[in-house]
Amino acid sequence: VPVLFKQTLENTETEEGKSVSLCCELTKADATVVWKKGEVTLQASAKYEMKQKGTLAELVIRNAEPEDA
Repeated sequence: VPVLFKQTLENTETEEGKSVSLCCELTKADATVVWKKGEVTLQASAKYEMKQKGTLAELVIRNAEPEDA
């Protein structure tokens, strides 16, 4: 059975320099989630934090810049 998103990821806005959190819920617990910006896979760093618990996956972007759009 394929893993699906329960809801479409929605656009989120924040002010430049602030943090923003993007969340999604999956149909299967602990499925592997890969966050990408275009074709580039994001890696955990001081800027990007990836969290996952059960069916919920979250990406936190710190110090948001226009390039993060």
